[in-house]
This record gives sequence, structure tokens and C-alpha cells, in this order.
Amino acid sequence: MFFGSIPALVTPFSGGRVAEDTFAEFVEWQISEGTDGLVPCGTTGESATLNRDEHREIIAHAVQIARGRVPVIAGCGSYSTAAAIEMVRAAADVGADAALVVVPYYNKPSQAGLAAHFTAIAEASPIPIVIYNVPSRTVADISVETLTDVAKHPRLVAIKDATGNLARVSAQRLGCGEDFVQLSGNDDMALGFNAMGGVGCISVTANVAPKLCSDFQKATRERRWDDALKLQDRLYPLHAALFSDASPAPTKYALSRVRPGFPTELRLPLVEASEASKRAVDAALQHAALV
Repeated sequence: MFFGSIPALVTPFSGGRVAEDTFAEFVEWQISEGTDGLVPCGTTGESATLNRDEHREIIAHAVQIARGRVPVIAGCGSYSTAAAIEMVRAAADVGADAALVVVPYYNKPSQAGLAAHFTAIAEASPIPIVIYNVPSRTVADISVETLTDVAKHPRLVAIKDATGNLARVSAQRLGCGEDFVQLSGNDDMALGFNAMGGVGCISVTANVAPKLCSDFQKATRERRWDDALKLQDRLYPLHAALFSDASPAPTKYALSRVRPGFPTELRLPLVEASEASKRAVDAALQHAALV
């Protein structure tokens, strides 16, 4: 269903507005470089700063550019179940293949609340749902037991796991079954994640190095572990550098280096990467032979 290198796409801005032409060129480049799927309006896409019209239009634009060549998994999370349902339905209306729905943030629901949240969204959704578990951002953490329970719903088909706990992959595989799709949310752990049963990564680094990330994921699928390890070593400094300041500021700076003219503009409260972060990105790009 979903596998491989799936970038959580940055949203290019120019003069405070979404730079649609740049976005179109960016998505086309991603697909030409071997990307296996697209996630518009995720955290890396600065989704929290987008208004509802922008959110819908970016997803629609991604769908139109992809033209069915790769799946589009639209970011649709909210701490409000009703708002998340509205976003998922809007994404489905414009042709998204699935929705990425984050564990509700800020209000710290119980495990029973998380189960009710995802079940309600799944019941209302016309498209498959990928659960996004990232406790470092949401505080709440969907447990293996709760995930095992809700994964019985036919539209709750996958998880983006950004817990940083590789043991979760095995535990979730045993609980949810081998057909439940597990995607890493951490580029730096994707090698171990896939070795333990994962099938891909919703990636920040793939924004900047789509071919290398695609080649890496293909090597793991084909069990060419020596090749995968070499690519991991080549990419690791970039994985780290892209989080040397608040994301996606370092990623947008890196894109301006590998795609000259790509806008580095962000929306407040995010600001451009620090000079130290830029130096880290420059060194990592050189290490990966991307500049």
C-alpha cells in the first residue's frame, strides 16, 4: 500500500503566500528522483500556519501534479476530532489517497480518548488513515495496546512512528499483524526500523536528497543491507543537520543550496536557520556529495 521514501513536503512561501509554481516544480522533481509517495501539509509543511483554504489547495495541487504516479497522503491532524474529520473529508474531496492524522496534541487525552478519536475519524473517513505518533511534539503517546485495538478498523491501515523506540516496531508488528504498514518518522533510525519490519519512512531528509533516500529505501526492501548501510553513513550527517534548528528552517536552507532559488521563507513563529545550523547543513551536504 504505502512504502519506501515518502517526503513530508516543505511548503514554499514567497511574500507571505504559498509559492504554487515552486511547489509544482518541487513535487515534479521529487517524483522524477524516485520518491514513492508525498505528504503535503505535514509538520514539515508548516501545517499549523496554513489557513483552511491554503491547506485544501496545497493538497489538491499535490494530487494534480502527482497524477496518480505516487500516492498522496494528506496531513490532516488536529486536537479536535471534529476538525480532523472535516480536514480528512476535504482531503478526500480533492483526491488524496490517504490522510495522515497525528495523535491529538496539547490536550493530553487518555488511551480511551485516543481510541475513540481515531475510531471516530476512521468511521467518518472515505479514505485510509495513517496514524502519526510523535510524543515529543504531542505529549500524548498511543500505546501498543491501543494501536492494536484500533488497527482492527479497516481504514486504520498504517502508522508513522516517531517515538524513537525501535522496539515498538516488533511490538506493533506482533499486535497489529504483518499487513499493518509501519513507516518510520525518524530518518536517522530508518535502517533499524526497516530491519525490524518497517517498510519505509515519512522523511524530512527526502526533501533535500530524494534520490539517495529512495535508493536507501530500495536497498532495504531488497535486503541489500551493506548498500543500505553505506547510504545511511552518507546521509546520517544530513539527518542530524536538518534538526540543528527548528524544522523546517534548516531543510529550506538546504533546498536553497541544492535547488538554487528555492525560497527559504518561513511563517512565524519559525524564523530562518541560525548561522551554526547553516554551517552544519553545508558540511552535511558536502559529505553526502549533494553540492
